[in-house]
Order: sequence, then structure tokens, then C-alpha cells
Amino acid sequence: MTEDKISLDELFPLQEELDAEIAKLHNVTYESTFDRRLLALLVELSEFANESRCFKYWSLKGPGTKERLLDEYADGLHFFLSLGIPLGVERFTHRYNVHEKDLSRAIVDVYKQVSALHDEYEPRRYASAFGAYLNIIPLFDWSNEEVIGAYKSKLDVNHQRQENKY
Repeated sequence: MTEDKISLDELFPLQEELDAEIAKLHNVTYESTFDRRLLALLVELSEFANESRCFKYWSLKGPGTKERLLDEYADGLHFFLSLGIPLGVERFTHRYNVHEKDLSRAIVDVYKQVSALHDEYEPRRYASAFGAYLNIIPLFDWSNEEVIGAYKSKLDVNHQRQENKY
């Protein structure tokens, strides 16, 4: 990976549009779904960890395919973006700063950061948690285009799900 940072500015309006569609269809608000969105983020992070198999020290089976891992990672991106919108975050550029090269530890760090976000829901804490999540990208040597493309592919699926009363 040659990139040293990622910009997600273009994704916030896309996420806001999906969130508005969901809010209208399900009669919910950001405030009424805060705990559920945080829990959903943790569940998606767990699904990503499960697909990576990074913690399965008892198993010789390798991780899922790159496409499957990117798909699971994109699910987490959706909830991180969604959590930023009520805080007024419209632009987010992150310079990769990988402190932890062990994927299991990196994921545990994201769990800790998201838990802290629950107790202190403010922009600085959000940026820290989201940054920890984004620092996973270099561990897989994914390009920014691959990550953003996976998000947009999942966005299309999520819009279709809403249309089909998922």
C-alpha cells in the first residue's frame, strides 16, 4: 500500500442519504437509535473479526477471501459514518498511524475505543475510534479505492434492502 492517508469526505453524504431513507421508512432518529447503532457497529466488527479468523489460534484454516473481508469491513464503515453525522462530521481524512500490527489486538483496540465513544460521544472520541478502525486497512494492504469501492457496493445493497422492506 502506497497511500499514507484516506479521505472519506465523499461517503458522508451517501451515508446521510441512506440514513434518511431508513429513518423515514422505520420512523427512527439518530437519537432513538444511538445505542443500537453502536451495538450494530460492534456486531459488524465481530463479523469482520470472525471472517478474518485472526483470533482462532486453535485453527489452521485461513481467513475468508479478500472480497468477503472487504464486504465485512464495509459494514463497519457504514456504522462509523452514520455515528459521525449527528456529531456534525462531514469531512474525515485519516493519516494511517498503525501502532498495532497484530490484527487481534487492533480489533480489540477498536472495541475499547467504541465503548469509550458510548460514554463520551463527542468529535474527538469519534475521531479516535474511527481512526483505530481505519488503521486496520494497512494491515491488509488494501488500497483506498478498494475500501471505498466495497463501501459503495454495500451501499447499493443496503438501498435495495430498504426498497425490499428488508
